Amino acid sequence: MASNESWLSFPDAPRIVHPPPGPKSRALLESQRQLETTAIGYPHYFPIAPKVARGATIEDVDGNRFIDWVSGISVLNLGHRHPKLDAALRAQADGIWHALELPTEARIRFLKTLQEALPGAMRGHARIFFTVTGGDAVETAVEIADHAKGRRGTVAFSGAYHGMHGGAASLTSGRRYRASNSFAGGHVVRVPYPDPYRPVLGADEGAAGTIAYLEHLVNDPHSGIDPVSSVLVEPILGEGGYVVPPDDFLPALREFCDRHDLLLIADEVQTGLGRTGRMWGVDDARVTPDLICIAKSIGGRLPLSVVAYRDGVVPELPRGFHLGTFRANPLALAVGAEAVKLLGDEELLARTRHRGARTIERFRAIGERHPALGDVRGRGFMIGAEFVHDRASRRPWGERAQAMRAALLARGVLMHTAGAWDQVLRFMAPLVIEDELLERGLGAFEEALESLDATPEPARSGGPSRRGPRPTELRRPVEHAVPVPGVPPVPGPTLDERAATGRRRG
Repeated sequence: MASNESWLSFPDAPRIVHPPPGPKSRALLESQRQLETTAIGYPHYFPIAPKVARGATIEDVDGNRFIDWVSGISVLNLGHRHPKLDAALRAQADGIWHALELPTEARIRFLKTLQEALPGAMRGHARIFFTVTGGDAVETAVEIADHAKGRRGTVAFSGAYHGMHGGAASLTSGRRYRASNSFAGGHVVRVPYPDPYRPVLGADEGAAGTIAYLEHLVNDPHSGIDPVSSVLVEPILGEGGYVVPPDDFLPALREFCDRHDLLLIADEVQTGLGRTGRMWGVDDARVTPDLICIAKSIGGRLPLSVVAYRDGVVPELPRGFHLGTFRANPLALAVGAEAVKLLGDEELLARTRHRGARTIERFRAIGERHPALGDVRGRGFMIGAEFVHDRASRRPWGERAQAMRAALLARGVLMHTAGAWDQVLRFMAPLVIEDELLERGLGAFEEALESLDATPEPARSGGPSRRGPRPTELRRPVEHAVPVPGVPPVPGPTLDERAATGRRRG
């Protein structure tokens, strides 16, 4: 092992002392089950009770140490407890914690720092609107666009996840997310996202089919839609399965919006702030949106979100437009300014691009040995590994991805699913993860795959479809199960058993 004196993470991760969930975690999970709503989900996926975290690692109350490839769902691009973020938090904690909209030093420092980090022509020529969550930012951006254009309506895409905040849920595509939401949002026009692996409108040949369909919607008076104000897009689908669109998609979408006097809203909640190896997901396409929604890592781990909109989008907004008491908390602003500065460092971004490309190659090499891994795609540290029953039909295999999540947990690696059928495992490790931890995680990934390859797939009747499951197989019920503090049995040795027998993986 190389010297780890400069490591941000626990150097001995992964370390499994008690197979998760250990006894102390079980006790806390049981208390949570008795006291908290059954609506929570993550304890069902990761039945552990965290105690302390460093860098790209988490230690639970039982002494187990995990490599964290979840990062709080891309909240922790700089990892847990980055020393410079800790210093910024401590310095601000000695000052003011809550200031409404009054101009604190922390607020002005954050505004200036973010202005200089915005994409393309927005840099230094934008207005900032503070919100609280990613969903709140998306809802606010759509309201600004509607106000600016005097029209109500937004084009959004299949596979999109834009949050569960009030009306923002209507912009999210998944039925399971909208099922429990009672607040009607604005008028939404849904269009298939150009997915090269599962094309609907010819996305395997570029974005021409998607743009042609959009032209039909706005030009044909009998298309069935009313005039809209904006197009809302994720540069790479997040919850939709880490889908990377064709290279011409975002530039063509920018031109489409310009032709039809529509505002382009980029939801950079998950793609932004270095996740893709660029500061923003739109940067690879060299596209400047009219509005950009930013959250998650913008607060450096504290709740903070913003909408930035290009000068000229709207001359002015009414005083009190989209109010919120906890917007722009000074603690989050102080940490956020430091986070933006650190994440905008070109050396870190270049290293993320390089290591991300290398990690994609490693996942693809593993896929060559394991046919259930049907597709690997991504940019930077935003990588999706999609599981399928067979590569010819590309029929999604959500059960295998979920079993992988459990097998990885047992081996000390946290990795979460995405996609319409939860068939995609997504790599979203902190950008600061050490190379050696990255290698250990990849070794655990293939080991988990090998253990599951020995498990026979349940028999099914009927032949596979060409591009995916039959319509009756696409439905999956909304999950209402009470989180159970337990992990399904995992074939193969645990990390400790492997160490005891001297078995090693490179």
